[in-house]
Amino acid sequence: MLDTLSSVTTPELIEVELHPAGLLPRALAWLIDTSIRFAVLLLLAQILLALGDFGTGLFLLDYFLLEWFYPVLFEVLNSGASPGKRTLGLAVVLADGTPIGWGPSLTRNLLRTVDFLPLLYVFGILSMLFDKEFRRLGDIVAGTLVVHRGAERKKAAVMTPADVLIPATPMDRATQKALVAFAERADSLTPARQEELAALLPHLALAASGPRGAGRLIGLANHVIGRSA
Repeated sequence: MLDTLSSVTTPELIEVELHPAGLLPRALAWLIDTSIRFAVLLLLAQILLALGDFGTGLFLLDYFLLEWFYPVLFEVLNSGASPGKRTLGLAVVLADGTPIGWGPSLTRNLLRTVDFLPLLYVFGILSMLFDKEFRRLGDIVAGTLVVHRGAERKKAAVMTPADVLIPATPMDRATQKALVAFAERADSLTPARQEELAALLPHLALAASGPRGAGRLIGLANHVIGRSA
């Protein structure tokens, strides 16, 4: 099975390893969902087509809604998983690992028409084979991934005890990531190495030297990840 790992940073600055799903599990999930839709349409056809032109109109409306909104509703309201994806242990998420919303879900599913071209999802399959995260064209445009559910692995969170410090001025994202990375590694660093790294950020350590400066950086990192004071 073609699968890999993708490391992303969430908006909370927690680094998470996602496991993008390859072609085979996604194809099996698609077959399950297609079978479900076909069974529902077959049942509706037996009921509605017996009602003449009015029933035919209702059937065509149901076909349109089922074809286009079946995946969207399940993705947004069912934690990113249609019945087929849930059966295979898959889910659709945004590229940063956060839950998918209405806009991205509508985008990726509307573009299934392009992925289907010229026949039987040839464009979509080629896109998945040449993309390291196995994204079809709709996923690339919508900024989404299909991943294995429950395979996410959060890297070490900030475990070092320290007060939560609120920065005097706003910090940019690069600085926040540097603080969190420092705090995650703090327990594995010698005190001397901690102090050496803290000295590289004197404005954040508030000019404090030694263990006190390193402690201030860890306190700021705890604020970044949302720990309570």
